[in-house]
Amino acid sequence: MTSTSAPEPRDENPESPLLGEHLERGAVLTWFAGWRMPLRFGSDLAEHRAVRTTGGIFDLSHMAQLEVTGPGAAESLDVAFVSLVSRLAPGRARYTVMTDEDGGVVDDVIVYRLAPDDFLVIANAGNRLAVLDGLTQRARPRTAVVDRTVHRALIALQGPRSEAVLSGLTSADLSSLRYYGVLGGDVAGVPAIVARTGYTGEDGFEIGVPAWAARTVWRAIAEAGAPLGVVPCGLASRDTLRLEAGMPLYGHELTTSITPYEAGLARLVDLDHEFVGRAALARRSSESVGVTLVGLRGDGRRAARAGCGVTRDGATAGAVTSGALSPTLGYPIALALVDRACAGVGTEVTVDVRGTGQAMRVVPLPFYRRPR
Repeated sequence: MTSTSAPEPRDENPESPLLGEHLERGAVLTWFAGWRMPLRFGSDLAEHRAVRTTGGIFDLSHMAQLEVTGPGAAESLDVAFVSLVSRLAPGRARYTVMTDEDGGVVDDVIVYRLAPDDFLVIANAGNRLAVLDGLTQRARPRTAVVDRTVHRALIALQGPRSEAVLSGLTSADLSSLRYYGVLGGDVAGVPAIVARTGYTGEDGFEIGVPAWAARTVWRAIAEAGAPLGVVPCGLASRDTLRLEAGMPLYGHELTTSITPYEAGLARLVDLDHEFVGRAALARRSSESVGVTLVGLRGDGRRAARAGCGVTRDGATAGAVTSGALSPTLGYPIALALVDRACAGVGTEVTVDVRGTGQAMRVVPLPFYRRPR
């Protein structure tokens, strides 16, 4: 087996297999990384609160689904990512990042090991080709890299009632599926990959199914969840949910100009193996200068947004990367890249919110933790 990549045309205009479903439900659509995706179905706030209290369904079919298979797959992924993916047991998943030669983040991904020589990489939609190219270029002999994105759909079911809803639609034993576990099974009679992962800070599942069966699975989940208060959700509520959970968003907290150390992801980096970017990250591993990602909390109702400047005692200290008025907590929260000297918990800073200084202070991440 030689290393290969998918024969998908690079100028295609992809479309979610659930687009017709969203149109029928009256979703407000937005363009995101070349895909028309639901921004909201009703109220951003109501969708956010549903996920925190009952549950929500998200269409994630724009996310890249890249298969890496063959006897050389594990070694190839070790070279591609900062973590030792080869240590991942079948049936388990790992969050990690791909870096370039300078240690900048190409993308953050989740890698699922479905079988000893069978992996699935879920990457961000806007970085699909960059990750596909990286995997292909770094592939070792006897490895196949195939882009399945347009042939598959990805549906997320997130919230406290997720297991109750999904357990009635699958023969898989969800009660034994741990966080960051993955298994094959069926959902609504459709062959599926079910993972206990998510991007909201709540318990939940991400379900991969063939594109042709996406509407069948979506409708089954929606119908089973409706009596329990589970609602369809769009990208707007997904963004505020992930922010409360302190999860980074590529293009905001992560870019090729930011290393995993600056982004607070040092825990992912294993310097005891060879990977692209290792030398650069090894040089920076002991640095105590530069910027780092922190959480900020403010008072009142005025939210800082991405790009707002951060100062301390009148001196420039950094900038906000994401911010919102937290629907769950009721006060402004933000992620910001600031000088390490200003990163201590409790440090008071000033954020320029539309020309007015807003007092905020550094707090531990995440902002929100779900009740156990």
